Amino acid sequence: MLRNALLLFPDFALIVLGFAIAQWTTLKRDVWVGVERLVYYVLFPVLLFSTTCRSRYTLSGAAAVLVAGIGALLCGIAFAYAAFWLKSDRRCTASGVQCGFRFNSFIALAVANSLGGAQAVSLVAVLIAFGVPLCNAAAVWALARHGQRGLARELARNPLLVATAAGLAAHSLALNPPSLVLPVLDRIGSASIAMGLMTVGAGLQIRGIHREWRLTAWLMAVRHALIPLVAWSLAHMLHLNALDTLIVVMFGALPTASSAYVLASRMGGDGPYVAGLVSLSTLLGALSLPIFMALAARG
Repeated sequence: MLRNALLLFPDFALIVLGFAIAQWTTLKRDVWVGVERLVYYVLFPVLLFSTTCRSRYTLSGAAAVLVAGIGALLCGIAFAYAAFWLKSDRRCTASGVQCGFRFNSFIALAVANSLGGAQAVSLVAVLIAFGVPLCNAAAVWALARHGQRGLARELARNPLLVATAAGLAAHSLALNPPSLVLPVLDRIGSASIAMGLMTVGAGLQIRGIHREWRLTAWLMAVRHALIPLVAWSLAHMLHLNALDTLIVVMFGALPTASSAYVLASRMGGDGPYVAGLVSLSTLLGALSLPIFMALAARG
């Protein structure tokens, strides 16, 4: 476990650095909003396209990883929706339920890069391509008063999905970027990981979660215990190799998505409560990731 914690130290150190800069310098939240948009719309899509189109993995080759990773997410969605039985505040529940199953793509890509470089990143890219629309649909379903209106268009314009799809298409057609461009893509990818993690830290804020402690405890248990345990079980049932098992379990143990706050706020939910859940989940992820990665490594 100590080895895994040390492996993850650079990634979580960047999160702490982002938090410190946002709290104690003149670079406040308004600056980081622009940085986050740059990472989300430009830098990470370039990383996903570059690693996916150059990877040895294909959709068929990653089928077992997809079954385990997406299967764990589906179970997580079911567990999270059980929160409605707790009879907590309906607005908090509808807003916060997404934090039980959504995942932080920034941290996923950074940790995957630490675990196995481009090979691991390409696997996570495929998981993201299928996991994002699934989690977004489940999150919107809980919040929407008028069904899933506009969801298909939102997913079609998601830069992470578009970049991954384009990379898979280029890979299947054997269309690799020119050698002159490859160093540029690699540098952009390295910058995206560092800046993405710092934006996660800059957005941390613990507030509002004390109002519904039972709901908070259940959703965090789903996100940081039940989903990774299901992912680990499915990986063993499917006899995945060591790297694939590690990637699937890591994917299951990720903190929730920072964008959960944006979705809740835009759809009339309880934004402050969700912001607190996101921050708490990020902190818990610093503990759950090393623990479950150690479990995966033990076999």
